[in-house]
Amino acid sequence: MRPDILNPLFTEVEALKGVGPTLAKPLARLGLARAIDLLFHLPTGWVDRKAVNELDEGDVGQIVTVTLTPSEYRMGGSPRAPSRVVALDPAGNAVSLVFFGSGSGYATKLLPLGEPRAISGKLDRYDQWLQIVHPEVMTAEEAKGLPAREAVYALSEGLTNKRLAALVAQAVARAPVLPEWIEPSLLAKHGWPSWAEAIARIHADPADGKARERLAYDELFANQLALMLVRASSRARRGLPLQGDGRLRAALKLPYRPTGAQTRTVAEIEGDMAQSAPMLRLLQGDVGAGKTLVALMALLIAVEAGAQGALLAPTEILARQHYDNLSRLLAGVPVNVAVLTGRDKGRTRESTLMGLADGSIHILVGTHAIFQESVSYKKLGLAVVDEQHRFGVAQRMLLTQKAERPPHLLAMTATPIPRTLTLSQYGEMDASQLDEMPPGRQPIETRVISDDRLIEVVDGVARHLAAGQQAYWVCPLVEDSEVSDLAAAESRAAALSSRFGGGVGLIHGRMKGPEKDAVMAAFQRGELGLLVATTVIEVGVDVPNATLMVIEHADRFGLAQLHQLRGRVGRGEGRSICLLLRTAGGLSETARARLALLRETNDGFRIAEEDLRLRGAGEILGTRQSGEAAFKLATPEHSAALIESATQDARLLVDRDGGLAGPRGQAARTALYLFERDAAVALIRSG
Repeated sequence: MRPDILNPLFTEVEALKGVGPTLAKPLARLGLARAIDLLFHLPTGWVDRKAVNELDEGDVGQIVTVTLTPSEYRMGGSPRAPSRVVALDPAGNAVSLVFFGSGSGYATKLLPLGEPRAISGKLDRYDQWLQIVHPEVMTAEEAKGLPAREAVYALSEGLTNKRLAALVAQAVARAPVLPEWIEPSLLAKHGWPSWAEAIARIHADPADGKARERLAYDELFANQLALMLVRASSRARRGLPLQGDGRLRAALKLPYRPTGAQTRTVAEIEGDMAQSAPMLRLLQGDVGAGKTLVALMALLIAVEAGAQGALLAPTEILARQHYDNLSRLLAGVPVNVAVLTGRDKGRTRESTLMGLADGSIHILVGTHAIFQESVSYKKLGLAVVDEQHRFGVAQRMLLTQKAERPPHLLAMTATPIPRTLTLSQYGEMDASQLDEMPPGRQPIETRVISDDRLIEVVDGVARHLAAGQQAYWVCPLVEDSEVSDLAAAESRAAALSSRFGGGVGLIHGRMKGPEKDAVMAAFQRGELGLLVATTVIEVGVDVPNATLMVIEHADRFGLAQLHQLRGRVGRGEGRSICLLLRTAGGLSETARARLALLRETNDGFRIAEEDLRLRGAGEILGTRQSGEAAFKLATPEHSAALIESATQDARLLVDRDGGLAGPRGQAARTALYLFERDAAVALIRSG
């Protein structure tokens, strides 16, 4: 249960003064539903206000606060013309106060002639006049409370910075003094303020580096502690030691000799599975690095030891691809593989459920349907989760609860993850990397072309299709937008269909699963030569004949996303080409450097490190779209600088300081609830 001391922070925003249904809507658009959401809605910047007694040319370009007396109205001749109020400072210097779209009545009511007012705004020059456009107008008393530095927040329509700042101030007033959870020597080393002081300071002065650093550390620490507790709980529960005899693995007729990285990783997994403590291992590797073979070897170890294995995939099409691949690799091997997705109904589903319950099905492949209540296993020994970043900790724990004893867990991802993110997202796991490609897999040739050469590119696609090959064409949007010049998948598909006829297919995120699967299957069978798609093909089926990919507006994508996409054309053993179409015209230095890096390397881990620096953790892991909670306070820079010490401190608390039971542990328990990592507390209690 959440500590009572935190309850004021978890009240709905409607409990704050001045918040009704109307104001709650723009707050909701920003994800600000509770007082704590406001508290953690940190400023994105600030403005400095300079208090002056009189206007000076040297202050042009700065935000100034000065007492002015309106002396003359100069209203426009039409409703659209700006309203101007000439005002004088105490020394008699004149400035024009300009209001657009307000009507003359607004300006005259706000600034009566001859009555001094405190004015704040950016001082500019227009022709021969000093001017302030849309100044903030206050009484002398109101001006006294104006801060010299004002926080600037991310806003949504219907919400002003001043209004949001006032609500944040109410949330800050609710912030209690909390017991200290940071190890004392670490706190002293960094010179950090207390949590309550840090939260007040960062909203008062967004440039306060120590306050921001402290809050980032707190969030990282709570995250790492939660992962440590999950790991400790898992390790404490007696699992099922599984030692395979190698007979099924020896019966495989593999198309190639496993790479050194695959052999090393299988040995690591085999060692883990032989232990009574359940394995928690993350397997990372680029698209095509051979994760499926490693997963199969792990599943066979479980079956050799008399247990069952389950492979969880994020989409139906990927689940069925895994099923087909495993079935092909297991041809002639006495292992029964089945598939179960949400689409399976009636007798087929009942037969699969019976086979799992009586143990005649050795390996089950499927979507989230494989951990529904109706699914029970005779002896589940290993759970493999593919595309791990699309599943949260809670989802993978659901799967591991489908057995009397916790099964071993192998999580796989084709998204290369920098070390800092591996620690922060998967800190409870040991990590293995597949850093070699199987024999015959050729590097993908990558070229960058301006999109003003689109006709040449389409002609090149025509030659490619005429040679009997297939191609992808990737667009960033689903449909045309009035606010964006990005090409839309639907309009691009229509244009390409006019050139290539019925051999063009279209896939985008708004299509229903069966509809997407049908198009993808037709492309896989070769019935479609060209597939126009949004980024839903980042994780998709293998199409070895598709050796060309065109990515429109490549400069608008992140590096890791582009790398994932182009990996789809490297599935065969021949030459593969990826054409990155950049927006015509000049490129920013950042975009230029990103695209140049893609031309230079196929190393996904190097690309991921650079993408983390440029775009942030959520974009790399796909959590912006998948709904997995991203860090609110810790930036990638903070993660890189603080994750090691946060991990060490969390480990120290668990291993030396008595976990949550000790004095510091009680304070740390409060931090888990504060940063909403309290699922770990519930897990410890139930485990």
